[in-house]
Amino acid sequence: MAQAGSIVASGFISVGTSARRTAAPCAATTSCRVPARTACRQHARLQSSTATRAAVIDVEATTVGSVESLGPDLWNKTYYPTAFDASNERKPWFIVDAEGQTLGRLAVLVANHIRGKNLPTYTPSMDMGAFVIVINAEKVQVTGKKYDQKMYYNQGVNGRPGSMKTESFKHLQARIPERIVERAVRGMLPKGRLGNDLFNHLKVFKGTKHPHQAQRPTDITPQINQKPQVSA
Repeated sequence: MAQAGSIVASGFISVGTSARRTAAPCAATTSCRVPARTACRQHARLQSSTATRAAVIDVEATTVGSVESLGPDLWNKTYYPTAFDASNERKPWFIVDAEGQTLGRLAVLVANHIRGKNLPTYTPSMDMGAFVIVINAEKVQVTGKKYDQKMYYNQGVNGRPGSMKTESFKHLQARIPERIVERAVRGMLPKGRLGNDLFNHLKVFKGTKHPHQAQRPTDITPQINQKPQVSA
């Protein structure tokens, strides 16, 4: 009887010459029914992962506390603008008079201010520039024979042979002079989503009137022909 009691306690009941296992509660929980002589691998793995997670949390808490006690990182001072720095409410407004100005030089100045390359906070992947207004777009000039020979191409309907349209600078300036400045500046802006957002900061008008007087734009027309100063 003592031997039979020990067999039953160990999870086995003798039936003739064979033995079969009986369901006994696991050490982890009473709802798990596994042989009492063997450990439940699932609950053992769960307990191990729980203990590991608790150890990691303790290490992270200790690390964070030790890093905070060291003070600010003196080696990591790289500036990167935030969304607040690139918000439209913080952007300045500039105005350029295109009368008698060369198209290429005008477009370079406008594109640099739209991108923000004139600022020490310039970041290629962020919109750090300003809004630029161009007036008198119909009075912009080109050098050489571009007035008669420069052509603008419009793809038209994609995939349709013969749908591309061409137009000279002279005819486009007489029809839609704003488009000449817009296409020149758009070619100097980055391609993709950032370039599309930057292009919305360009405001081109025919004549001297524009609806942005409330923004009090600063005139930067004298900077078109100004050469960059090289520090010694």
